Amino acid sequence: MISDEVLDAIAHIEMHRQEMAKEASVAAACSEALRKLHELLEREREALQLHGPGPRHAAHVEALTAEIERVKTLAGVATGKHGRSQRQKPVRPAQPHNLPRTKARRTMGRSRGR
Repeated sequence: MISDEVLDAIAHIEMHRQEMAKEASVAAACSEALRKLHELLEREREALQLHGPGPRHAAHVEALTAEIERVKTLAGVATGKHGRSQRQKPVRPAQPHNLPRTKARRTMGRSRGR
């Protein structure tokens, strides 16, 4: 049985993630949510080690692990195959950069010695 405290913490993190996703990017929101979930998971694992195996802390660890996987999936949707945001694809020029110059040099507004 998961305690109300852990359920409330997970819900609070999710609400904050959703608000942040509206203001910033989904990837940044998921990153912060994952950081907070991992911190909470680490505290629960420490409590599990201190108090010994018990159904409550084991259930907390399981619930937090499931939530972390869910948020990772959301973050995976926001990023492409190589970890780049899908909205930030690199722009490829149609022509190569090193084309020979065909125009004469300009003299920054000064006339040449005529």
